[in-house]
Amino acid sequence: MTSVAEAPAAPGTAPAPSVALSGVSKRYGDGDAAVVALQDISVTVGAGQFVCLVGASGCGKTTLLNLVAGLDRPTVGSVEMTRPGATGNSTTLDPSAGRTRETETAMLFQDSALFPWLTVAANVELPLRLRGVDKSTRRAVAEDLLERVHLAGSGRLRPHELSGGMRQRAALARALAQDAGLLLLDEPFGALDAITRDLLHDELESLWIDRGFTALFVTHNVREAARLGDRIVLLTSRPGRVASTFDVDLPRPRRIDSPDIAGLAARVTDQLRAEVGRHGG
Repeated sequence: MTSVAEAPAAPGTAPAPSVALSGVSKRYGDGDAAVVALQDISVTVGAGQFVCLVGASGCGKTTLLNLVAGLDRPTVGSVEMTRPGATGNSTTLDPSAGRTRETETAMLFQDSALFPWLTVAANVELPLRLRGVDKSTRRAVAEDLLERVHLAGSGRLRPHELSGGMRQRAALARALAQDAGLLLLDEPFGALDAITRDLLHDELESLWIDRGFTALFVTHNVREAARLGDRIVLLTSRPGRVASTFDVDLPRPRRIDSPDIAGLAARVTDQLRAEVGRHGG
């Protein structure tokens, strides 16, 4: 496998932004039929940090990602991104006002959403092609990323020829090909077997260290959050509110089966169970 130092990269890596949600609430509908998905959320993700969101199903984790991505707007509150400028100053950006190359955000959904008429390699190359990256560089980047997600030799296949887990790995490679400053991941490894998931933890972590992007990662797997995150944010059941945050002060690289990871995961799980019980699931 190509080493991190030697891995080809598309030109123009976006700077990693910080993300700040201040007093964010999201309500769908009106009157008695209204559903409050998030309530008074205030979370800050520092530039280059890896933050994991955990919580019970329906607590608004995906809604929060959509707000950060600019795919939806908060009912109350603000979502802002600040990126370092070329002179060391900062620029505050409205995530719902559109993206520029410097503020590019990549989002990996639970559904792989690959284009069925393109090969796997062409799917991975697509964001590079849209940015005008030359053909030889596109191919080199796609080949390296497919190897990193353990799909070497699958580039000529179509998505329907892959298993569900393989399609999700291809979608991860495509998201990484965007070379974005902010990567939003919505349970990207939920469909994978334990061994493959563990291998992809290693690859995602190495790319994050190498490229320095900011990551916001949603997962139901508390050990996965402890394995990957600098910080874990625990949300309550609906409406989602911040119940607790846990700083992960453990050296990297980490092993998901290590006693330290297991101990932290147990603490988070205990609080998650308490929150689910307190709010009725």
